[in-house]
Amino acid sequence: MLTVLSVAYSLTPVGPDAVGGAEQVLSALDEALVAAGHRSVVVACEGSSVMGELVATPAAPSGTIGDAERQSAQAATREAMEDVLRREPVDVVHMHGLDFAACLPLPGPPVLATLHLPPSWYPREAFMPSRSDTWLQCVSMSQHTGCPRGPGLLPPIANGVAVERLSGATHARRDFALMLARICPEKGAHLALDAAHVAGIPLLIGGGVFPYPEHRAYFAELVRPRLDNRRRFIGPVGFARKRRLLTAARCLLVPSLAPETSSLVAMEALACGTPVIAFPAGALAEIVEHERTGFLVRDADEMAAAIARVETIDPGACRAAARARFSRARMVDAYLARYAALAARAAA
Repeated sequence: MLTVLSVAYSLTPVGPDAVGGAEQVLSALDEALVAAGHRSVVVACEGSSVMGELVATPAAPSGTIGDAERQSAQAATREAMEDVLRREPVDVVHMHGLDFAACLPLPGPPVLATLHLPPSWYPREAFMPSRSDTWLQCVSMSQHTGCPRGPGLLPPIANGVAVERLSGATHARRDFALMLARICPEKGAHLALDAAHVAGIPLLIGGGVFPYPEHRAYFAELVRPRLDNRRRFIGPVGFARKRRLLTAARCLLVPSLAPETSSLVAMEALACGTPVIAFPAGALAEIVEHERTGFLVRDADEMAAAIARVETIDPGACRAAARARFSRARMVDAYLARYAALAARAAA
């Protein structure tokens, strides 16, 4: 039996209904560890929901989050993590936060840090950690290719989604487009709205506006003015509602402006038989097969034109691609094997 200590980003709750991809992956691994008879301990902020043992740090502040709030949350994460490591043996520490390099534990068990975000978002020192037995895990080949090479960089493990749970939904298809993402500049919600206006189609945008000044300003200045009674912001959605929306939508729009390291929601849409129209940013070009499971486009005008063509995409081909390529079981098995290998290497 392994004991894995998972460490979330210090300001975002973890759970199956979390908005962020990193939090959803952590939640899936926590669930899989418990189901396989291993011990799962999770350091995450209050409001998190886990299958193993939750070691809660203070909830993210309700007001604006700046450097002081980030540093305070990082200190709480380090303290909680070191407390777990003092009181019980841990085989592997698995870190998921953008700020993992600022929270690394003292020398001890191996640390696996999954890089959920573009390499350029991490400080340079994150790729050359001074702590021994610290390993970096990418989630796609495009992300791996963009990382500085170092002895701790491991072969990628692609993300996966609950294909079986998603593909069983039977909601009738309706004539609206859908976008599900954090509401922030790099996700490009304003471009999805522009495309929906040009295409003359209703659009639902689901997601959270986190309390960062640049996120709130983006929503107020570029998203809210584009909303109307046919293009609506519906806030965060849990798994059950997300599955209904993805199954009913005519298509999913992913107008990301940053090089995506993965896209769980694109994988989930395909599992529901729903075509994806996306910019070819990072791993999105690996996920969407142009003119087979969706369309890769360059701007809002091309996105609008692609919306008119989604009826040419076979939902069965989308589901088949998801089953073959995006299984959560495959992801989980790869991580459990990696945990075992790192633990065995440390023991030797």
